[in-house]
Order: sequence, then C-alpha cells, then structure tokens
Amino acid sequence: MTTALETYQQGGILAYPTESVFGLGCDPDNNEAIEKLLSIKSRSVDKGLILLAGNYSQLLPYIDDSKIPQDKRFAVLSRWPDGITQLVAKNADTSKLLTGRFDTIAVRVTSQPDVVALCLATNKPIVSTSANLSGKPPAKTWQEIPTELADKIDFIIKGKTLGFDQPSTIIDALSGDVIRS
Repeated sequence: MTTALETYQQGGILAYPTESVFGLGCDPDNNEAIEKLLSIKSRSVDKGLILLAGNYSQLLPYIDDSKIPQDKRFAVLSRWPDGITQLVAKNADTSKLLTGRFDTIAVRVTSQPDVVALCLATNKPIVSTSANLSGKPPAKTWQEIPTELADKIDFIIKGKTLGFDQPSTIIDALSGDVIRS
C-alpha cells in the first residue's frame, strides 16, 4: 500500500486536512507534479499557490529571508502557526509555477498533525490549494471531496482539519495589509 510520503516523493497529488478545509498538494520542487495539480484544479498558473510547512526552516529554500527586516521579523514569525498565510519575497530560483505572476510567495506554518508529520518526513513544505473545483466550496472533510476530483488524486490523508471556520487569512508579511480575510 502506498503511503502519503511515498506519494509525495513520487510526484503524486495528495489531499490532506489543513486548519479549516482539505487541501490538495504535492512536492514544491517537482514541476511536473505542480503542473498536474494546476491541471486537476483548472487553476491558472498566474494565481500562484501556497506553501504549507511544519516549521519556518522548511520555507527558507523558497523565500528571500534577507528581505524580512530585523524590526519586522518577530511580527512575521509570531503570526504562526495556523490561520495566517503571509506573502513574502521569493527566492530568485523559486518556480514561477509556485509564485505565478508575483514577486512574492504565499507561505504558512501549520500545527495540523498530518501535515506537520509529512513536512518533517520530507523536511520540505507541501504545495497547498483548496480541494474543490473552481468556483465550488472547498471540502471540509475527506468525504466531501468531489468524486471528479478524488478520482484524479493519488492519495487522501483521512485526517481531520483543526476545525477553523474560514480558510486562512492572506496578508502582506511586512505591511500586515490583508489581501484575503
């Protein structure tokens, strides 16, 4: 039987619980997997994707940490874990498939145990986008994932969300301006 870790390592697409909804994701270093994920969702590459991590250090290969001034660092890091996705400067070599048309990348640290375990096992974040078809409400349980989506997913982690009511708030990490509440 294939595990979530094997699926991730082999370039598969996973569905997994986040703080409030189920997410779809893959290895952020596997462009073929990211393209498959975008295709499954019929999502434009221009929109960019979120990286969900078990800890901040897993995000360092994708962000330009030097662009977070010392006087802002505490504020940025204290917003985690859970519920807040922050837009931070991306590394020059971060894939456009992750950042879309932006100079920033959307990142979040979570305490959701299934995601943390996967991220610790890979020592990397996972790509994160909601488990739904465009324009439809996101699945809050693995059973709610639409069949036409579930049929294209390689592995479903059948855990529980953290029970948050709303998807994550997206903010500009440095200014604190809310992009999506």
